[in-house]
Formats: sequence, C-alpha cells, structure tokens
Amino acid sequence: MARYLTHDLILHLTLFQMVVILAILDNTWLLHRARRHPAPPSLPMASILVPARNEERNIAGCIQSLLAQDYPCFEVLALDDGSSDATRTILEQIAGSQPRLKVLLGSSPPAGWSGKNWACAQLAGQAQGELLFFTDADTVHQPTALRAFVTALVGERADLLSGFPLQEMHTWGERLLVPFFSWACLCFIPLRLAYRLRLPALCSAVGQMMLFRREAYEAVGGHESVRTSVVDDLALARRVKASGLRWRAVSAIDLVSCRMYHGSGEALDGFGKNLFAAFDFRLLAFLSAYSWLAVLFWEPLVASGLHLAGRAPQARLDELGLCIGLSLLVWLLPYLELGINPGLALLYPVTVLANEAAAMRSLRLSLSGRLAWKGRKLVLPRWRWL
Repeated sequence: MARYLTHDLILHLTLFQMVVILAILDNTWLLHRARRHPAPPSLPMASILVPARNEERNIAGCIQSLLAQDYPCFEVLALDDGSSDATRTILEQIAGSQPRLKVLLGSSPPAGWSGKNWACAQLAGQAQGELLFFTDADTVHQPTALRAFVTALVGERADLLSGFPLQEMHTWGERLLVPFFSWACLCFIPLRLAYRLRLPALCSAVGQMMLFRREAYEAVGGHESVRTSVVDDLALARRVKASGLRWRAVSAIDLVSCRMYHGSGEALDGFGKNLFAAFDFRLLAFLSAYSWLAVLFWEPLVASGLHLAGRAPQARLDELGLCIGLSLLVWLLPYLELGINPGLALLYPVTVLANEAAAMRSLRLSLSGRLAWKGRKLVLPRWRWL
C-alpha cells in the first residue's frame, strides 16, 4: 500500500493530468473558434432579459452597457424582483430617457417556484425577440457583445450559446472560490466529446450570458421546466442537451465582465447555494468528485513531504516533481484563458482546500434544508444517492 500511494498512484495521477491538459487546450481552441464566424446577412430581433433583486449598486452600469449595444434590433427588459432597495427607482429613471428599456414589476413567485426562475419566466413572457438573451444584473457588457454572441450562435447553428465572462474579484474569498466553476468546466468537460454525445452531464452554462433561440427555449419548457432548480443555468443547458438540441460555448472575457459577489462572505454563501445543486443533489457523485479532487492535487504534495522526511523511500522526486508541475499547468492554463491573475495558480492547493470546505458547507446546508438566497428560502428537491 505504501508503494502504491507514493509511487504507483503518482504515475496514475500524472497520466490523468496529461489527459486533462489536452482537454483544456482543445477546449480553449473550440471556445475561440466559435467566435470566428463571419457576420450573418441579417441579425434577428433580440430581447435582453435582466432579473434584478436588490441590485442598486450594479443595475445602472449593467443596463447602460446593454442599451449601448451595437446591434440593429433589440429591446432590454428588466424586472424588479421584489427589491427592497433603490433598484426599481434607478430602472425607472433610466427608462425615462431610454425607450428601448422596459421595466417590469415582478409578482411574488407561485408555490413551488424559486424567485429567480419565476422572474426569468415573466421576462420571457413579455419578450418580443426571436432570440432571448438572459443576463445578470451584476454584469457589464461591451458594445459589441450581443452582435458577437448572435454571430457565434448563427455560425455554430446552436440553440443555446453560453460562455465564460471575465470574473472581477477583489477579496481573497472571491479569488479562491469564484473561478472554480469555470475552471472545472474547462478541465473536466471535453467539449469535442460533449458536443457529440447526448449526455446531459456533459454540458455547462453560465447564467451571466445565455442566448437562446426562442423556439428552443420554448421547446424545453423554459424556466417553468426548471422552476424549482437552484442552478437554473445548468438545469436549462441539460434540458437542451437531453432534447437533442445544440448547445455551444464561447470565450467571452473580452465581452462581458461580472463581479458575482462582494466579499468573502457573499462568495461563501453563493457557492453554498450552488455546489451540491450542481450535482443535482446526487450524494455519491458529489462526494466522489470532491474526494478525487483532494487526492489529485494534495496526494503528490503529501508524498513529497513524506519523502523529504525520509518516510516514503519508494517515492521518486523526479516523478513527484513532474506530477506537481502538471498540477500547476492544470490550473495555470484555464486561468490564462479566463483572464485570471496567473499568479493565483500557484495557490492551487489552498484553492482546493477552500472549495472543499465550501462544498461540505453546501452539502450540510442542503441536507438540513437551510439554503436561502437574497432573503428567500430556496425550494430544494430531495437528495439522492445516485
């Protein structure tokens, strides 16, 4: 057993990481290829849909950036989802001078609906466009963003287009937690394979930018079909894939930026809501994934320490060094693609520990039924073993 843990397992981890690096490189190429299509001869009417709840610090910048889109035919619909701050006032002030903006007053969610899903369903019900572009109120969009995303959607013949915006992070909790989902997608969802297999688990989406063809959105049942979901973006993407429709991803760090959370506490609460839900509340899959993550990135470090202390003579420093070097690349390459400070890749062992802790907190809160977000208790389905 000692030889396996300090030698054989290291070789297995090394081979696994080589495969992951190949997937990262191919994913990066595919994300950028989706942006290289020529402009279509005509651009369809697009509806930009923004649910907003207590977003007074973000909403003006978001809406102004959306109204400034270099796109011939679009509307912006923003829904005040029961805000207790100045969100609605700010929206109405902007709408007074911007006829493209329509402000909706959301109603309370019906029984069995999560708040955001109900807000998005109301927005979709009022939209006039052939395309539905859902985005979050804490995003800022470059003027060419909508044109670029529609061009990619048409060029890829996709029904749903999503991607990875630039994440702004100003505290250590944000730096350790926020990049994790996008990093995991780039590492562990090989897009070339995912685009060909009708497996819902092999897809991802980011709610900060989801562009649907209206007919595809309606075909999968829209937000009503995922009304209880905590992670509506993933749930909708999985429904698109399960229905045999085309999902594609693009690089978006030059087009959309977002500060998801303001401070370490918000980041911890946000990922406490999302991490177990991302596994569809399947306990064994969740525990297996996070156990493997810990082994993959911490076992070589522990084996190196034991070897240097004379407690693992079977280990070889050259093999350990290669494995640890590949671990660094597995974090560095996605961080470069995602526009994240590459120096943070050096902290990958701490990042892993932080996300393991956040995951276990998410599990505890979910199993105890105590998940809430923005003052609302979340509707949670029952957890399952498989």
